[in-house]
This record gives sequence, structure tokens and C-alpha cells, in this order.
Amino acid sequence: MAMTLTLTTNVHAQGVQNKVAEKEILQLVEDWDKTFPKSDKVEHEKVIFVNRFGITLAADLYRPKDRNGALPALAVSGPFGAVKEQSSGLYAQRLAEEGFVTLAFDPSFTGESGGHPRNLASPDINTEDFSAAVDYLITRGDVEADKIGIIGICGFGGFAVNAAAIDTRIKATIAVTMYDISRCTANGYYDEADDAAKRQQMRRALNAQRTEDIKNGTYKRSVMNPEPAADAPQFMKDYYDYYKTPRGFHPRSINSGQGWNLTSSLAFLNAPILAYADEIERAVMLVHGEKAHSRYFSEDTFKRLKGSNKRLLIVPGAVHCDLYDNMSVIPFAEMVAFLRDNL
Repeated sequence: MAMTLTLTTNVHAQGVQNKVAEKEILQLVEDWDKTFPKSDKVEHEKVIFVNRFGITLAADLYRPKDRNGALPALAVSGPFGAVKEQSSGLYAQRLAEEGFVTLAFDPSFTGESGGHPRNLASPDINTEDFSAAVDYLITRGDVEADKIGIIGICGFGGFAVNAAAIDTRIKATIAVTMYDISRCTANGYYDEADDAAKRQQMRRALNAQRTEDIKNGTYKRSVMNPEPAADAPQFMKDYYDYYKTPRGFHPRSINSGQGWNLTSSLAFLNAPILAYADEIERAVMLVHGEKAHSRYFSEDTFKRLKGSNKRLLIVPGAVHCDLYDNMSVIPFAEMVAFLRDNL
């Protein structure tokens, strides 16, 4: 069952200082279509909000039942290429059970959110998506405006840290099983040695693809998480097990089969998103699995963070995808304690 939510903003003549955003109508699924069961402890509704690029974002809002007055709030997104019906919604619903108002949103250009072309990623816009979620939460009467945090999962863990470096309204940030998409784009998934020649080769290939795209009138997409060969790295098998099986498959998820626009990678080559992580003054918690192939992203980022309100939590025995949905492994108790101490 589908419903339509319309966000209307005024478009004024050039030179008039006011909100400038184009009206966008989103077709949202009203039925419960998540990859996790619905909790009877929270209330749920679909909402929309607009970012400063004029893109209308779709989100699931969760609130604890039988709670009165304003509450601390959290905006949640990720993993990179996932939708709110997957891991971020699971986190949002679980944390709403703990007394937070939570907002799991689809990033720009993906899922039920607006923006064209589709299946595009941007270091700037995806960081802005978190701040736009904060904008929305601040306007709600059931939210304590000075007690808003964010949670980013996988690649959106990197964007969350970047948002914390930009947006001083964010009082606490948690990055879970984080990826730095800029770093892995520039240096490879195995974090190979810094190699300008390889980046130049990538730039040439991706710009050649831009030429082909504009000639063809379509954007070529990547092939996401094909069935791995027997000798493939274990983390590739783990991704397939989450995104391509009933465990985590969702038809709107880029990682479940739609694929990214190939040329999305260009922007990340020249935009190191964690350049100012050392200037974050508010609380940051990095959570990673002990056996995750991506663990070095959190460890290296933690070394750059300053102040006494920073924490690195390594989850014993966990791999990267365990922190997507393994409820027996995700350290919700430690995360809730951190949020209550710092919001």
C-alpha cells in the first residue's frame, strides 16, 4: 500500500531571502516492509524533510509509547548503499525502545528519498543529509532541541563523523563498523599504499564513463555483491549473506542489486571527508568488530580524535556485518549509556 507525502516550500524570485526549495512529491510505502519485525513498544510513522540542496528526504520516525514531554533524539543512516528498512531502521527502532525519538532516513538519491539522478553518492550532500535530519528534529515539539545525536553505520559512519565536525548542534555521534568512503576509494578496500598513479588511472576511466553516459543518456551502474567465488574474501561473502538473502535483502537497496552510478566515485577521490575529525569538540563513540576487515578505519580515526569524551569500543569476535543486524552482538547497552551521558 502506498501513500503520498508532499512537502511544499515557497519559491521566491531571485534576490529575495527566503526558503528556496522545489516542491517534491514522494510516493512512500505505508505497509511495514522492513527487514526486521515491528516492535510493540514504539510508535512509527513516515515523515519527510528537505535538505539545503532542495532534496526531499524520506524517513521513518520512531517514538517510545507511553512517554510524555520532549525527549532526546537521534538521526540514523547507513550502511552505504542500504535503505532505512534495513540496518538503520533496526537501530532506530531499538533505540526508541530506550526512550529516544529516532529518525532513520534514506540518503539523497536513494530509497524513497528524492533527488535525481538516482543511485548517486556525494561526500558533501550525504554529510548534509545528517544536518538536515537535525534541522527536522529541532522543529519537533516532542524533541529536546539541545539533545540531538546521530548514528552512522558503515560508510555513513564516516559521513556522521564529518557531520559532527561541521554541525555544532550535534551533541553526540556514534559511528558503527565505519568506512571512510573517501579513503577506500582513493586507496582501495585493502588500504593499499598511497598511489597517485592509480588515482589518475581511476580518474581517466571514470571520466571516460562520464562521456559514455552523456552520449547514451543513461548512467552505467556498478554490480553490487554478486555471488562470491569459493575463494573470495570472507567479508565479500558476509556482504552477500546480508544483502542478497532474506536476512537483509530489500528491493530498494542499492547493495541488494540496484548498483551505484559508477561515476559517483569521482567526487570521493578529491574529498577526504575526515580531514577535520581532530576538531570535533563533542562526544564521539566508534564501535567496530574485533575481526572486521574494516576495523582500521575506526582505529585510525580514533587516533585523530581529541578530548576526554571520545571512546573506541571493539566488539569481541564480531565481523563487519555482525554490527548490521546481529542483536546479540550489537552493544546497545554501551551505546545507550554513552548517549545518556553526553546528550
